[in-house]
Parts: sequence; structure tokens; C-alpha cells
Amino acid sequence: MRIGIDAMGGDFAPEVAVMGIIQASKEIPAGATIVAYGDATIIELILQRENCNSSNIEIIDAPEVIGMNDHPAKAFQIKQNSSITVGFKHLHGGKIDAFASAGSTGAMMVGAMYTIKSIQGIIRPCITGPVPKLSGGKMTTLLDVGLNSDCKPDVLYQYGTLGNLFAKYYYEIENPKVCLLNIGSEEEKGNLLTRAAHELMKDSFDYKFCGNIESNELYSDKVDVIVCDGFTGNIVLKQVESLYNVAQELNVSNPFFEHFNYENHGGTPVLGVNAPVIIGHGASNAKAIKNMILQTHKVIVSDLTEKIKQAFQ
Repeated sequence: MRIGIDAMGGDFAPEVAVMGIIQASKEIPAGATIVAYGDATIIELILQRENCNSSNIEIIDAPEVIGMNDHPAKAFQIKQNSSITVGFKHLHGGKIDAFASAGSTGAMMVGAMYTIKSIQGIIRPCITGPVPKLSGGKMTTLLDVGLNSDCKPDVLYQYGTLGNLFAKYYYEIENPKVCLLNIGSEEEKGNLLTRAAHELMKDSFDYKFCGNIESNELYSDKVDVIVCDGFTGNIVLKQVESLYNVAQELNVSNPFFEHFNYENHGGTPVLGVNAPVIIGHGASNAKAIKNMILQTHKVIVSDLTEKIKQAFQ
């Protein structure tokens, strides 16, 4: 198994990214190789400084960087030696099994859509966000959380399928409960989008639809997958993530709040494309990079991409 990681991606790269790679190399299961894309000279200097000569780290020289202020599509095409562009070329060519980055989200999506592309039958790929359950059980999956701000009912229906597969094969929930985020539990509640989506989802044979759910039940055991458009999902996810900062400010010590810390999750997979792609937080520290790499390993092992392909044949 070969896990591609952008060593130049993120607000504090390459220093923090390489430190995360070093940490992950000590925890990654045997048989897995971390393939680091970036400025080989800098990466090697950091590895030498840290006395790291791990045999499960491979370096691919790709010194150019697609910055957060670059135009994603133009930069992806012009900067042919950038870590993201070379990483996606290798992913498309089968030289790596997955590619992860905390760099430009726009460039990552351009790379995904123009190289490996969407799985046939997928209207729009999406990204997920983890929401912890109060019971201390497995996480609830929220999707979409920012990729598609405007959606049609059939897109939300597909999100139900994608979320169901993710919860089943990544979180190992046997029969996930899928709900639609709405302003009321009654079937007739909501706007034009949610009412139309409910009509489609309630008769689904693709997943177990359990009706509408309100935001005051985000952390309950009533739901395993919460479906919404990307505009709503992004607002909800940032509110969820803020609870960790609130707990820190108030000096509240409880293991439950650790689940709100993005560093412990690493990143989010892009669901609906032809190979595993993981997008991390731009402000990722070494711990977050390490967990993003470990998460990428888990996505590969779960065979999630192939499961989605089979479902949409």
C-alpha cells in the first residue's frame, strides 16, 4: 500500500507536514509506505535533523507549491511540478493508492475532477464531517459540509447513499440510520429543497431513511448519517467544531469534547470520485497530519471507493 501525502500543503508546511509524516511512519501498519510529495531537499533536511531514516517513507521531488491565494484551476495546470499536481498524476497512474493534502482545497478538487474524475452515476461528489454521539459510540456522518452550496433533491438523495456507504464501511455501522436535516421532524416541514428531497428519500431502497432530524438532535443515537446541502452543512460543522474551543476556554475537561477537535480526525474524504482523496484542514499541525495519513490508510483498507462504484453501477 502506497499513501501519497502533500508535504507542501497547509499553513505551516513543509515543517509541520514532514513532522506529521514522521509521526505517522511510526504508527502506520506494516506493508504501508508514505509517499511524500514536495521539495526533496527540504524534506530530506528535516528527516535528517530528526534522525529519521524510516524505510516506509519515500520522497518524490515536486518543489512547486499551489498557494491558498492561487487560482486553483490555473495553478493546477501551470504548476506542473507542484506537489498537488504530481500527486494526482501518480494517483491517476496507479503509482499510489490514495492522495491526501492540507493544502488548497480548490486545487485538490480540481485535481480530483480533472484527473481521477467522478464515479459514473454520481451527480456531485461531496465531503463529510464527523459529529460525535453523546453516548460515546461511533461518530455520526454529516454531508455535504461545503463542496456544493446549492443542491437539488436528487443530489441530496445520493448524499444519503454515499453517507450510508461511508458509515457502513468506514465506521462499521451495520445498518446506518439516515436522516435529513430540517427545521422540524414532520414530513411537511422545510423549504422546497428539503420537502422534495424527503419525498425521494422516504421510499428509498438504497438505505434506511429515518425521516427529518432537527439540529438539537445532532449528537443523539437516533441518527448515523445526516444529509444536507453544503451551505447548511458547512455552517453546522463549524458550529460543531467550535465547541472544542469553547470547552478549552472554559477549562472544561471531558473526553467527549476531544471528539470535536479536528486534529484527532485528520481530514475528510471526497466521496464519489474514482480513487481515495483526503482533504485536511489548512491550519493542520503535525498531529492532524499524522491522523490524516492514518485516516487515509483506513479509507484504503475499507475499500470504500470500490463499494461506492458497485453501488452506482
